[in-house]
Amino acid sequence: MKAIILAAGKGTRLDGAAVKPKCLVDVGGSTLLHRQIDTLRSLSVREIVVVVGFGADSIREECDDEISFVENNVFAETSSLYSLWLAREHLSDGFVVLNSDVLFHPQMLADLLESDHGDALLISDSDPNPLGDEEMKIKMRDRFVVDISKQMDPLEADGENVGIVKFSAAGAKVLVEYMNALIGAGELKHWAPRAFLEFARNHPLYALSTGGLPWIEIDFPQDYQRAVSEILPQIELQMQHVR
Repeated sequence: MKAIILAAGKGTRLDGAAVKPKCLVDVGGSTLLHRQIDTLRSLSVREIVVVVGFGADSIREECDDEISFVENNVFAETSSLYSLWLAREHLSDGFVVLNSDVLFHPQMLADLLESDHGDALLISDSDPNPLGDEEMKIKMRDRFVVDISKQMDPLEADGENVGIVKFSAAGAKVLVEYMNALIGAGELKHWAPRAFLEFARNHPLYALSTGGLPWIEIDFPQDYQRAVSEILPQIELQMQHVR
């Protein structure tokens, strides 16, 4: 299985100027990107493709020779759906895709990769705090995704999309067909979950719970502060207990 890390965006909401790609933000002495790569390799995922755009050269410089790259040259006019579509030639044997701005407990990815469900995403469904407009919300039925959208009424949502999804070889083939149709229709600014929704409407897409394990998507300065002061210490503490 290959891993696709989506890292083309500019991330201006984090620091206003976006002097470097968001995935290169330091969290506890390591960048978000390195943390994801290290986690993937610890789970025997060796084929890793990073989709770059803004600050592409700086990301390449941070990676070793084993990492492959796909470049989104129109990152300013597109979004993660287009970035994933650009990597479609890498998807045919099955893959896991990660948003590069997510800090997460490694066990979450391990659980997803080990799941018997070939097509599945991670859902955070145990947070008592209400979801807002910014979160990519998920509605499910019998643990399978029936809707995924930022525009969803938070009261109808069953949880939040973490931004880590896997597809089997068969699922990937179908997903690429949906992405081809969306891109062909000019849907270049949609997030990747738009394609996941098309898939879920016609094929089972399992929603695997994070089980309350700590994670955070880093979009804003307050997210970064929480990642450093709260989420990373929780992750490190729980991992020590596992050892």
